[in-house]
Amino acid sequence: MQVDCWFARVLAVLILVWLAAAPLPSAADAIEPPALAARVAAGSLPKMEQRLPQSPAVVRLEGAGQRPGAYGGQLRLLMSQSRDTRMMVVYGYARLVGYDANWRPVPDILEAIDVKEGRIFTLTLRKGHRWSDGQPFTAEDFRFYWEDVANNPELSPGGPDRFLLVDDKPPRFEVVDARTLRYTWERPNPHFLPALAGARPDEIFQPAHYLKPFHPRYAEAEALAEKVAAAGQRNWSALFTRISNHYHNDNPDLPTLDPWVLTTPPPSSRFIFARNPFYHRVDVNGRQLPYIDEVALTIVSPQLIPVKAAAGEADLQARGLSFENFTILKQGAARNNYEVRLWPSARGSELALFPNLNVENPTQRALVRDARFRQALSLAINRDEISQVIYYGMARLGNDTVLPASPLFKPDYEERYAAFDLARANGLLDALGLRRGADGFRLTADGTPLEIVVETSGEDPVQVAILQLITETWKAAGVRLLIKPEERQVLRNRVFAGLALMSAWYGLENGLANADTLPSELAPTSQVQLSWPKWGQYYETSGRSGEAVDMPAATELAELYEAWLKTLDPARRAEIWHRMLAIRAEQQFSIGTVRGVPQPVVVSNRLQNVPAEAVYNWEPGAHFGVHHPDTFWFADAAPPAKR
Repeated sequence: MQVDCWFARVLAVLILVWLAAAPLPSAADAIEPPALAARVAAGSLPKMEQRLPQSPAVVRLEGAGQRPGAYGGQLRLLMSQSRDTRMMVVYGYARLVGYDANWRPVPDILEAIDVKEGRIFTLTLRKGHRWSDGQPFTAEDFRFYWEDVANNPELSPGGPDRFLLVDDKPPRFEVVDARTLRYTWERPNPHFLPALAGARPDEIFQPAHYLKPFHPRYAEAEALAEKVAAAGQRNWSALFTRISNHYHNDNPDLPTLDPWVLTTPPPSSRFIFARNPFYHRVDVNGRQLPYIDEVALTIVSPQLIPVKAAAGEADLQARGLSFENFTILKQGAARNNYEVRLWPSARGSELALFPNLNVENPTQRALVRDARFRQALSLAINRDEISQVIYYGMARLGNDTVLPASPLFKPDYEERYAAFDLARANGLLDALGLRRGADGFRLTADGTPLEIVVETSGEDPVQVAILQLITETWKAAGVRLLIKPEERQVLRNRVFAGLALMSAWYGLENGLANADTLPSELAPTSQVQLSWPKWGQYYETSGRSGEAVDMPAATELAELYEAWLKTLDPARRAEIWHRMLAIRAEQQFSIGTVRGVPQPVVVSNRLQNVPAEAVYNWEPGAHFGVHHPDTFWFADAAPPAKR
């Protein structure tokens, strides 16, 4: 088999992981979870060997202190809104291909994957794998998605998702047999595997048996019209979209492959997720996962999450907590039988400032497009003060870039224009002709006061506190900073429209990147990138919307990104990454503050197999997902009460 460069290394890992230990448990070796025994005895649920794939996915516990566990119990989580039922898809982390704890891609739902030339992907499903309702999971679910969803103009007006396009061309899709699919592109597609492994996965299959009755290709027109009317939807496509979204996880009837299945119809203030009897993973002893029988997700106001976690009302909690909650959490730990662990974030910066290079105001646009202005603003931030005041000196100082744990890290990427230097900042601002007015604040070229309104979602009080500290040091440089909190979607819409001059958000999502990581965060590739939304939109829509890049440094980033996509050579990819990181450090397209910030994680002393030390990150990582919550278990486990 001929496989190039990164794909060869990926494939070697995929094969090695599954061949490293033998013999592997099979469906015939599987052990029945006690919570399901009564249903099996009553005949309402098939026996274990009929529910598992013939060759289930085997999870090996290799972390310090981790060991096979006991069945039973209810895991309590706190969330701030009903739509956070989606986090169970994130935490469950059942993916065709997923990352392990060492950030290596491994088959999960898939039994195997074969990659040739970086452009031909052959996927093999597990024989006997079933959806949570017991129906077979087969190639038909992929064919249905490709033909009837991704290429249906009413469901997907823009055609297949961008990760499925290379040079704006979709792959050739083939059903080889009931367990085998093949996707073939003309050129390598490095987007494909990372998209499948994402915290919010880009999915390429849907439960055909459940969704066909809601699709006009398969349903009788009259019956489908009745379903649309009964659901109060405007047409069949609206109904289909409403009931078919796996990530939203708000339809208890939608079959899933996740470890826990939603049983509570929304709306509700408490959602129960029950174990999936057909889940495809087992431990090394052949016991079907998950160990924990059910998950209870309670909805509370965001302000109450730290208080309730400190009162012992959560068994595992990080969402809704920040470092400012550390003291109250520690105070309640001994009394309420939990531990507070500090996992470092893998973001490039805990808070970054994003000058909007596509801002509509021409005076503002000219100013923020001058690299000297962005460099001056960075130099006028006292990052050490932020670390000491907000994080007790536990944060790392520097730009919004990769972390030291990344093989791409260089001190210069972190340090350039990041040392607090008011004299140098003032010199750059003076060189721009921004003279000071009588009040000490600078004026623009036309004599109007220079005010930087930093728009923020206001969801995290720590971010506001950081901005308040920056306000004082920018004042010393003659720059007035005004903080404008607003609802998240309002913030994004204002940035997209070019109405916001600057916004505050988290920095690079993946500070652990290596040369084979997609460098899409570093170049204008998406509208959601706050520094250049219109350039990103132009890329996403192939020029149909947005604005073409018209700034040399950003143009070079875009060209480097395309060059990375076209090569499979590791050395060339590393060279491209380093050039992109150097450009961003020099240009300060996003202005970082502090990084490696500790994330408080509340863990019940009853809960086992949760890593003592880990990275808390969205992408890659899926927060808890990469650490296999299906292997967490309670030391005093007992089946939940009958509902």
